[in-house]
Amino acid sequence: MAAPPPKLDAAGVNALLETAFPGIAAGGPQVTEVTPGRVRVVRPYGEGLLRPGGVISGPTLMSLADTAAYALVLAHAGDQLMAVTSQLNISFLRGAAPGDLTAEAEMLRLGRRLAVCDVRIWTEGPDRLAAQANVTYALPG
Repeated sequence: MAAPPPKLDAAGVNALLETAFPGIAAGGPQVTEVTPGRVRVVRPYGEGLLRPGGVISGPTLMSLADTAAYALVLAHAGDQLMAVTSQLNISFLRGAAPGDLTAEAEMLRLGRRLAVCDVRIWTEGPDRLAAQANVTYALPG
């Protein structure tokens, strides 16, 4: 099945995220790439992301998974600011070493009411995943 073409580029998605969450986008996750059926989001590293033990916290990884899925929905469904997370299931695969977090989200299904996404997160490289999430968004209808 061919991936759906995006309706927005990275700059357009970042602008929508800034509209939806004023002030959060500065210094937070940024969409760096949009391609058919995929987005890449980078969350700059900060010491405040660490948990005891020196790895990036689980809530940070969950937030990035959700943000990447939302960005993917916006990129492919357009201005759908009222899309909401209806399900998020995450597997923590290894401790995320300190460093910029990268999330790559892939659209598994984009329907009229639901968007289903796969999100993979890493700091050390895509061959050393820190987490993988399945995220479903309910679309306004």
